[in-house]
Amino acid sequence: MSVDLNGIGPGQVNTTRTTADKATGNQSTPSTAGEQAKAQSTAARGDNVSLSNQAKNLKQLEQKLGDYPEMDDDRIAQIRAALEDGTYKIDAEKLAQKMLEMDKSIFG
Repeated sequence: MSVDLNGIGPGQVNTTRTTADKATGNQSTPSTAGEQAKAQSTAARGDNVSLSNQAKNLKQLEQKLGDYPEMDDDRIAQIRAALEDGTYKIDAEKLAQKMLEMDKSIFG
């Protein structure tokens, strides 16, 4: 795949060098006064990041969720006991509905 930017095609290289570049022997990327000023203003200004209210709320929610255990040990113990006793009942209609909802959410 090739991209033509302003008439420059693949294989074309800008080989023209100014006399200032030739005199200094700088064969790396030449920098102009404008580029230097831009770099200095960026360094003087510093970096600044601000989060939206939604991002702040998500961060707080994430911290609150971190306080909860990953598994509910009491609920696991109840289900395990019911399975061992043979009293655990599975609602086939509810299970089928949940499977269809999950399929729809994954595949649309």
